[in-house]
Amino acid sequence: MTDSMGRFQETSLGSVVLDRHHDGGRNFNLWSTCRRKIIDTMRCGGGGYRYRHTVHSPVPVIPSCRSDVSKLNNNNNKRSEKLSELLRMSEMMEEEEELVKKKVEALEELKRVVKRLQCGGNDDVLAGAKAVRRLAKDDADARMTLALLGAIPPLIAMLDSGDLESQIAGLYAVLNIGIGNDTNKAAIVKAGAVHKMLDLIKSSNEGSANPDLCSAIVANFLGLTALDSNKPIIGSSGAVSFLVKMLMSSAKTGVDSQVVQDCLRALYNLSLLPSNVSPMIEIDGFVPFLVATLGDMEVSDRILSILSNVVSTPEGRKAVSSVRDSFQILVDVLSWTDSPTCQEKATYILMVMAHKSYRDRQVMIESGVTSTLLELTLLGSTLAQKRASRILEILRIDKGKQVSETFVGSSGANVSAPQCGYVDSGLVGSTVSSKDSEDDTMMSDENKAVKHLVQQSLHSNMRRMAKRANLPQDFVPSEHFRSLTSMSTSKSLPF
Repeated sequence: MTDSMGRFQETSLGSVVLDRHHDGGRNFNLWSTCRRKIIDTMRCGGGGYRYRHTVHSPVPVIPSCRSDVSKLNNNNNKRSEKLSELLRMSEMMEEEEELVKKKVEALEELKRVVKRLQCGGNDDVLAGAKAVRRLAKDDADARMTLALLGAIPPLIAMLDSGDLESQIAGLYAVLNIGIGNDTNKAAIVKAGAVHKMLDLIKSSNEGSANPDLCSAIVANFLGLTALDSNKPIIGSSGAVSFLVKMLMSSAKTGVDSQVVQDCLRALYNLSLLPSNVSPMIEIDGFVPFLVATLGDMEVSDRILSILSNVVSTPEGRKAVSSVRDSFQILVDVLSWTDSPTCQEKATYILMVMAHKSYRDRQVMIESGVTSTLLELTLLGSTLAQKRASRILEILRIDKGKQVSETFVGSSGANVSAPQCGYVDSGLVGSTVSSKDSEDDTMMSDENKAVKHLVQQSLHSNMRRMAKRANLPQDFVPSEHFRSLTSMSTSKSLPF
């Protein structure tokens, strides 16, 4: 680069400055030498000059090996994971803080509601009861907290007020507090709710009790009877009579089916305790009503559940057997192929009654139960088949005894009926002594007679089934069906 004075300047890392004058050869030679050195220096990189990177010539950083790059990436990933974890922890803490805040607000609201129940006026108490009903409906924690804060006693006290709206509001609030909480159910009964509810019915004019009030009381009895410790208290309080009357009147009018269902479920809960069965069957018309209502498919399952508990006591079995056509109705239930649960419960009732009473077995045979039971052993559910087989075995024993008595009476021999209660062709030869050939012959004839009677029942049943299935009338059962006449099950009642 030349300036205005004719000088040549070149600036580099060495800051070399040369001045050239036009007046001598010495200067020319000097210029040539310097020029050559500059060119050599630029080509070889020596001579005091150092190569310096400028902004326009960046030099990339080349790692020495691939491991360094992997370490760098791992460090970056660890930093990202730690950052993500910190963010997640921060979000969780925010959610927990929000949850705690909501719980605190809910607790404060519950405290205000209970305070209104305990210290407020009539309007405040009514509003508090409605708030309790709303808050306890779907929140298990709220039910427990309300009970701990003391909401149950003032709600029970509302039943003593003369205001119908307050009474109904208090009943439904108590009902919701007891849902799914056995501790609260026990506390409600302990606070005197059972007797206060019955007093509400008694204080009303006979036949003019408010339907909504009765419905609320029935719903409360349903919830309270679910706890075992409450069953004897409610059963001895007179609630059974109220529930039975409500059931029969509601079923007769057919206005509120929910009340009928609630009454049946509450009575079933109470009938699980044998001591509560006697008050039920002592009510005039209750057992006949249950048997007569079995045709209604909406309530038949629950009625059969109650009857299953009723026949567990001698008084209950006597009450059921004394109802006209009770066995015929139960036998008809066995043909309800679209309701296996009803079949299973009906066979249980018949099995218990056949096991306990000789008279009931005779009535069953006369009602034509044998053919229906044989059909059930082929087409019923597994449990129904087992129970039907057990009933057939019990009835077969009675037939064997009858044939034995008839045979002995006609032959004049002084031989009693078999005492083992069971006769089978595979057991006769092993149980009778070879020394008494006369007894052996008599037992064989008896067994043949029993087998003949059962085979007759089987053939009759198969003809009936063939007719229902549109099969030829000369249809003959196979050997598999014939083998059913000699089958036996356990003598106990495990089903």
